[in-house]
Amino acid sequence: MVDEKPNKYEFLPIPTYEEATSSRPPSSNSHLGPEEVSHDAERQGLLGRGQSGQHNGYQPPTVQSARSSLDSLASSGAISHRSSVEALQQREIQQMEVEEPGDPNSRAQRFSKRLTSLTHSLSSINLPFRQWLPSGQYMRARIPSILQGIRFQPNWIIVSRIFAVFLVLFIIWLFLVSGLFTGASRRMGYRFDPDSLRTYVQAHIDADNIRQNLQRTTQFDHIAGTKGDYFLATELVEKTFLQAGLENVVLERFDVYLNYPKQGGRRVAIIHPPELAWEAKIEEELAYPAEFEAQQTMVFHGHSKTGNVTGPLIYANFGSRQDFQDLKDRGIDVKGSVILVRYYGSQPDRSLKVKGAELAGAVGCIIYSDPAEDGFIKGEPYPKGRFMPSDGVQRGSVAMSSWVVGDVLSPGFASLPGERRRESKENNPGLQNIPSIPLAWRDAQRLLQALKGHGKKIEDNKAKGGVPEVEWWTGDSNSPTVHLMNDQIEKERKGIYNVLGKITGVEQPEKSIIVGNHRDAWCFGGADPGSGTAIMLEVVRVLGDLRRAGWRPLRSIEFASWDGEEYNMIGSTEHVEARITDLRRDAFAYLNVDVAVTGTEFDAGGPIFEQALKRVLDRVPDPNRNRTLKELWEAKKTTMDGLGSGSDFVAFLDLAGTSSLDMGFKGASFPYHSCYDNFDWMAKFGDPGFQYHKALGQIWALLILDMADRPLLPLNLSVYAGEVTKYVNDLETTNAQSKNPKPPQIDFRSLRDAANQFVVNARIFEDWGTAWSNAVYESRGFESTSLSNQRIHHNNKMADFETDLLDVDGGLPGREQFKHIIYAPQLWNNYGAAYFPGVRDAMEEGEWELAQKQVDKAARILDSAAKKLLSS
Repeated sequence: MVDEKPNKYEFLPIPTYEEATSSRPPSSNSHLGPEEVSHDAERQGLLGRGQSGQHNGYQPPTVQSARSSLDSLASSGAISHRSSVEALQQREIQQMEVEEPGDPNSRAQRFSKRLTSLTHSLSSINLPFRQWLPSGQYMRARIPSILQGIRFQPNWIIVSRIFAVFLVLFIIWLFLVSGLFTGASRRMGYRFDPDSLRTYVQAHIDADNIRQNLQRTTQFDHIAGTKGDYFLATELVEKTFLQAGLENVVLERFDVYLNYPKQGGRRVAIIHPPELAWEAKIEEELAYPAEFEAQQTMVFHGHSKTGNVTGPLIYANFGSRQDFQDLKDRGIDVKGSVILVRYYGSQPDRSLKVKGAELAGAVGCIIYSDPAEDGFIKGEPYPKGRFMPSDGVQRGSVAMSSWVVGDVLSPGFASLPGERRRESKENNPGLQNIPSIPLAWRDAQRLLQALKGHGKKIEDNKAKGGVPEVEWWTGDSNSPTVHLMNDQIEKERKGIYNVLGKITGVEQPEKSIIVGNHRDAWCFGGADPGSGTAIMLEVVRVLGDLRRAGWRPLRSIEFASWDGEEYNMIGSTEHVEARITDLRRDAFAYLNVDVAVTGTEFDAGGPIFEQALKRVLDRVPDPNRNRTLKELWEAKKTTMDGLGSGSDFVAFLDLAGTSSLDMGFKGASFPYHSCYDNFDWMAKFGDPGFQYHKALGQIWALLILDMADRPLLPLNLSVYAGEVTKYVNDLETTNAQSKNPKPPQIDFRSLRDAANQFVVNARIFEDWGTAWSNAVYESRGFESTSLSNQRIHHNNKMADFETDLLDVDGGLPGREQFKHIIYAPQLWNNYGAAYFPGVRDAMEEGEWELAQKQVDKAARILDSAAKKLLSS
């Protein structure tokens, strides 16, 4: 039975693509780099205008209602809200002693007053050497006799003024060489009191604005490379960046490999025996009533293999390597079969489920959403509750992200327009070699029922799913024959677009704090990624208000709306590969938010940020509990784990060596990658009052300020060192408990010694920061030229530590794109972090000689990085 879907607002009729892109703001075309194209060029050929049939039935949203929807939302409350708080903001800005940004008369008057004040101040100064300066009367009496014989008569008023100017310049020079004005440009960024600045930012993150942003973002589906995705880039994100006054706002294009489904190109059917003949519906029901014209995407796997296969059906639980081994141990031969597995469980990565089936000899793989993991067994399904309904399908990518990240046809180099180098799709380590397709449990139920009496009966409840009216059997070579077809459109050079903007810093403008969230979604993207996008746009607005008021951070802040994340973190990875040298030198930190809010429990990864994050959490109260988020965090004894994969931090951390953080409010499972992940779901079940969105916006904005505007970069190497020591201990424990045949003894002493040295050096390194703070405090806030230079050098070394952990000339054996010796995705679990991945990979494969080499290499690189902390 089809679930009834509620509707809270009407979708307005959609513009043609030409209409959607014809009304452009004063654009950033003047900022376009050599590899970027103008919007005129986009309008002429972005997605094949005049080729409406290019996707053979799949119509990326024409976005006929997009412009009117966005305009109506913008006019319905944003303008009135903005005008209502404008006067309040003006008063607050004046209280923080910020000059008005748009009033040249005000600036001129203020400059005149300050200059007059400076003149009076200088004239009143009793300099210690003033008694030895000649008086004005003496000069007027003596100079005429000196100038006797000179034919002209000087104007003594002019002479006196010239002398006064030189005297003022001399006094200013004395102040400069004394160090009193050291870092003058830096203090220009501190015209705001730092604590008042944080209070202002925290007070002006607005839940209603975030709600409106999300409603705009989710009006239509926006898969990477489609018109809906491009429309959001240009008409929402880019315009917001420009309105906020960000600098260097550009669309950054890459041409990458993407696939799209064909109408009628996918099939799952039982074709033998005839009495069991049946065909899956495959598609979800409409998330919104058809009259609202909210077209939704078809069901498919990104980066799946085109194929048309048949074979006996076999059930393999979660599709982990152990599940396939269990089938083998029970005498079930899966060669030539079509495998049916369920999402989540012991193998959470869908791509590795398909790869496991391929390696076991299967010809195709079906992955279904089981109610025991995200459906009615967990709670009431949508639309009455938060969980996946019976027809809900989890789309997603099956690219081998733990082996190749980014564009799979250009690993290790950016797929810029015009780039001629391309890898082949065939036998590509980043792609699958068998076709796959996702299904709802409504369809999987018939497949599971057809297995009754075939193979071995499943007695272990852990291997049974929650689909009702099923007797659980494994199936075997005599199971009913299933036809799996996946005929699709494949584009080897499809344009995707990152949207970039910047606030330039005043002390170290070349150094950057990078802030990112991806924009593309498998359907409407209410939680993933719309919640993050909505919050980032609000953060940009608030910081943009400060920017227009004259505030500048010490270090530059770069904002990025990534494209193509859902396929394989493509947009962010290509951006990193295009800027790899600059990022390794100048990127201080990357702050990522993907799925921002699905519940009420705050979670974050990236241990080097722990101290800074706790300081921020101490300022932000939990919306529903009378405690700060820091108090709740510490009460649960939460720690920050290392980052694995699954979002845009991967390329920054594992390729560029940029310290990275990922965070969000988590909750129970939700209709992940389904069209039921939409605005209505979020407004009813995810965060009805959008208060947790507001809280995360405050956290994000405050953390940006901490990272970009504190004189001392707030990374904590001591916490990092403590975690690295735990990672080494865990490696030794894992080796001792190995299930492989008795391994040779691996000598971990060099790695343990390097980790211990890191602990010592980190403590000494951070002692300098304490000494700096004491020195500045004792001098009543003044910092000499020498001390300023030392602090900047200290910050650079702190940020460089992560980069120094890269094996730049090598990489992980077999997946050399990943360079970090401590962090990388697990080889057989893309979402989990593998600490010391080179060592762990070799141990899991039983390659003991390689494992020892990786231990020794990691020890050398870690020891070298730790020593650089204390070098001059």
